[in-house]
Amino acid sequence: MENTEILKIEDIEKYYGSKSSLTKAINGISFSVEKGEYVAIMGASGSGKTTLLNCISTIDKVSSGHIYVGGKDITKLKGNALNKFRREELGFVFQDFNLLDTMTAYENIALALSIQGVKPHLIETKINGIAKDLGIDEVLNKYPYQMSGGQKQRVAAARAIITEPKLVLADEPTGALDSKSAKMLLEGFKYLNEEINATILMVTHDAFTASYAKRVIFIKDGKIFNEITKGDKSRKEFFDDIISIVSLLGGDQSDAL
Repeated sequence: MENTEILKIEDIEKYYGSKSSLTKAINGISFSVEKGEYVAIMGASGSGKTTLLNCISTIDKVSSGHIYVGGKDITKLKGNALNKFRREELGFVFQDFNLLDTMTAYENIALALSIQGVKPHLIETKINGIAKDLGIDEVLNKYPYQMSGGQKQRVAAARAIITEPKLVLADEPTGALDSKSAKMLLEGFKYLNEEINATILMVTHDAFTASYAKRVIFIKDGKIFNEITKGDKSRKEFFDDIISIVSLLGGDQSDAL
């Protein structure tokens, strides 16, 4: 039987500081994500959710524990092997888009494929397909300064998924968007998850954004506080469930709404 586990996090800890003043940003977190899942991670500022994402994306190193992506222990990767892993197995969507200003949308999306040595005619076919799916065909020849925030973020989503990574990591992807653009991006993510079977792990402090996921993991003080799955619920019902747990989490209510 094929192993469908894309991400496995095994008792990871992350400390900062010295022995006299040690901060545990992550304190013994374990969970796994199956292929085709769409998981949101929520928590107030300082809960450890961004540190967790940084460890999975290999921006940061865990102090102890293991992280497996596609069965590979990524906590042991170094140098070229680490670069290859980031390039081929992960897709990233950041809050501030991270598009290259001197390149058109098409060139921004194509770059990752060019690095992998994909032939130009195949690149064109792939990009046209994903641009249509995400509703960005009309901006392919535009530069980032000519696009709205929502268009830029959907270009960034296309760039993240075009290499068919094992896992797409999204860090507050709607953070810089107005509500209409956020909704369009989230509909795009939903499409990528349901139609292309993309596995998405998204960190957000926003309950509306989280309600698009199929499972939400809540983190408090570096530990998993709770976890809920959408199942057959409507998005509105799932949103209400999320809000009720956010109120239990305490902390700043504005952090989660």
